[in-house]
Amino acid sequence: MAFTIVPRYVLGGNGYLPPSDRINLGFIGTGKQAKSLVNSFKHIAQTVAGADVDNKKLAAFKQLTEKYYAEAAQKEKYAGFTGYADFRQILERKDIDAIVIATPDHWHAVQAVMAANAGKHVYCEKPMAHTVAEGRAMVNAMQKNKVILQTGSMQRSWDKFRHAFELVLNGYLGPANEVQLLLGYAGLAYTITTV
Repeated sequence: MAFTIVPRYVLGGNGYLPPSDRINLGFIGTGKQAKSLVNSFKHIAQTVAGADVDNKKLAAFKQLTEKYYAEAAQKEKYAGFTGYADFRQILERKDIDAIVIATPDHWHAVQAVMAANAGKHVYCEKPMAHTVAEGRAMVNAMQKNKVILQTGSMQRSWDKFRHAFELVLNGYLGPANEVQLLLGYAGLAYTITTV
């Protein structure tokens, strides 16, 4: 019988996450939406890579991500962040478990299929696809590669959004003659009036 000392970070426990439970994320698209998502995911995963054709967005995303891990009171070792101009380089990395797709809409289905074919789980911003054929290709790729896809459509299921929809749909506010929308942080305002 031998006595073995195993470091606490290997087994997990209070304040420690075992390496086997750590999810490594790669972001494809590092703009405004990605910055919000990295903040949401930082407690359950670590972001180790990002890809963007805009090197200024990529540099800002890298700085934000590394700042969090430098300041975090976590005991896990952070390997750092690597940025790429070509998203396909992230898909080649064996240490990345999942991909977050936060690119312009027309890329979502293509990148999701490629990520699935690379064996990566996928979190994809909405809209997932523009056509039924794109959606079917995504489903087929996920099933074939036995990976999971989640779409970022939280607002569609939040209680406050559903309640507002039900109030309008059921006529509690009277006829809807005008709808005002405020989109995103830029504050783009639209008014839709019906006759």
